[in-house]
Amino acid sequence: MDNKNTSKNKGGLKGFLKSRKARYGAAATAILLITVALVIVLNIVVGMLVERFPNLKLDLTANKAYELQDDTVDYMSHLTKDVNLYILSTEDKFVGNGEYFVQAKNLLEKIESSSDGKLKLQYIDTTSNPGFTQKYPNVDWDSSKNLAIVECGKQYKSLTLDECFEYDQEYAASYGYYDFTGTTIEQAVVTAVLNVTTDDKIIADILTGNQEADYSAVSTLLNNNAYQVNEISLLTADIDADAKFLLLYAPAVDFDDDAIQKISNWLDNDGKYGKTLIYIPSATNTNTPNLDAFLEEWKLTLSEGYVFETSSDHLLNGVSEFAFLTDYSDYYTENLKNPDIPVVTMQSRGITIGDESTAHALLSTSDKAGIMPYEPAEDWDYNDAITGKAIPVAAESVKSGNEAESKLIVFGSEYMFRENFLSINSFNNSAFLINIFNTIGDKDDDSVTIESKSLESTELGITDASTAAVMFVVFSIVIPVAVLVVGLIVWLRRRNK
Repeated sequence: MDNKNTSKNKGGLKGFLKSRKARYGAAATAILLITVALVIVLNIVVGMLVERFPNLKLDLTANKAYELQDDTVDYMSHLTKDVNLYILSTEDKFVGNGEYFVQAKNLLEKIESSSDGKLKLQYIDTTSNPGFTQKYPNVDWDSSKNLAIVECGKQYKSLTLDECFEYDQEYAASYGYYDFTGTTIEQAVVTAVLNVTTDDKIIADILTGNQEADYSAVSTLLNNNAYQVNEISLLTADIDADAKFLLLYAPAVDFDDDAIQKISNWLDNDGKYGKTLIYIPSATNTNTPNLDAFLEEWKLTLSEGYVFETSSDHLLNGVSEFAFLTDYSDYYTENLKNPDIPVVTMQSRGITIGDESTAHALLSTSDKAGIMPYEPAEDWDYNDAITGKAIPVAAESVKSGNEAESKLIVFGSEYMFRENFLSINSFNNSAFLINIFNTIGDKDDDSVTIESKSLESTELGITDASTAAVMFVVFSIVIPVAVLVVGLIVWLRRRNK
């Protein structure tokens, strides 16, 4: 009995192995194993390729949080000097600080990849390599915020946590906890590379001592674009003879006669000219008779009131008529990367040009603008102030010598160069100002202005209805139907065999 059962079982096993079901099952298992193996191999290969070429990584976030901006790729791809980028941490510790550092690591790898081998990214643990810090004596090594060193030859620049990331600094100071909200490391690294690869920096002096408004945003912009910015008080020093530019940023106190004479002498430059003064008046109604008389010598006069705009295509949505888009003239627009982007101004004074043979507008309103006096009369009507002519809100006056020209450039508003306007890429305020400096300084336009990157929006970047409809059809109809059809075909073929 046992022998019969054993023979039967063996025969049953042999029979099963020879059956059609076993053959198809074995084939299906083999196909599954091969497919899994191919997926694993493909994943390994793709991982190796992405590690070797970081730009192969796809960014599906709506705000492209992991993608370099075009300015960065363009600049880094034309880099001609060897640059070292040292992150002052181990790689594990760096990314262990949170998602924004993971994002920063991805951006840094893409910057390195975009440089075609000119920039080398390295992680340096200064605690286990203390001798590294001795090579950079100008860095404040007592600070806990040092994040990176960018080096080219003998030039180097340190980058801090504040320059590379956005966070609530008051909260961090009070509680010792960093709540990061954005990444600015792309801008910080690229502008640092621009600085260390520029050998002869053009000097720009900023005059201080007359209760100037906060000019830190302009100073940072110039520093980031490889200008040497010096702060000079005419009470204790003279303007640098080698300075190409001089900036008067919204002084609340008038300059005395001696200071005005020093400025005039510097512009004259012993008859050689070649100097440029940029004057931005205070937004407040300040009494500056000496500065006003100086401007009149250059055939420029500032209005006693603020410019308002009524043209709907110049006004900013949700903002008053004193904040508006301006129109370019034919000056300093040739090298703008995108001249279709406007410059915005706010609470600006108008500029009257007294001699059009030596002076001209740079930025103007529409022909539907006017000027409201500082203290309008009770019966003042804005309609009466609209003359039907464009009002200059930025102008330039030129004095020529045998060898060169000296220029006085006046902007009617200090607000147009505040941080909130300079940092927005949808306005051309920073690009236009830097283009003026680069054009006059005969400097290549390598300016790079990059917005911070936030991880708050992580959904797929599908914003238009047509793309959304296509995605819906593909994933909700095409793929399910395809799977159903393939399954039906396989089932019918097996049934009929």
